[in-house]
Amino acid sequence: MTEVLTPGRGLVEALHAQGPAPGYTDELMLFGRFIGSWHVAWAGVDENGQPANRRGELHFGWVLGGRAVQDVWIVPGRGEPGEGQPPLAFHGSTIRFYDRALGAWRSTWIEPVNGRVRRFIGRPVGDEIILLSAEDDPQLRWRFTEITDRSFRWRSEISRDGGETWTFNEDMRLTRRE
Repeated sequence: MTEVLTPGRGLVEALHAQGPAPGYTDELMLFGRFIGSWHVAWAGVDENGQPANRRGELHFGWVLGGRAVQDVWIVPGRGEPGEGQPPLAFHGSTIRFYDRALGAWRSTWIEPVNGRVRRFIGRPVGDEIILLSAEDDPQLRWRFTEITDRSFRWRSEISRDGGETWTFNEDMRLTRRE
């Protein structure tokens, strides 16, 4: 018997999963705890080096048979002023999966508005999650901190000296949508 898919939903139905794959639950919950939708308060600097703030949205979900976690970041959010206008706008996605052989998370960020692709290796460090991307210059460090069931903080830092020193790049405070 041929399976019938809802027209236009084949990708969504094949991509999304209801929960973590059996046998992966403990590892996957490092990022699985973020499943759901979030309000984003973004802070960084504009193209002139001046402080800038934007509102946006973030959505996490299970994908690829429950073996990975994918997110979609949209800043400014849909319908907000500046939506989709570089360089401060971004509308991208990260796919993360736990690599048992590596003992860490592999993570790839794809963001077409500004033409960015970065690969990271992520691990828990104390109460934080640290993701490092050392393959391009500058190096990037993304930190998930102050994690609770209802909120967390995401910080981006850059290094131009091989990871010896890190400087602020951007900061987001996230609160769970009801």
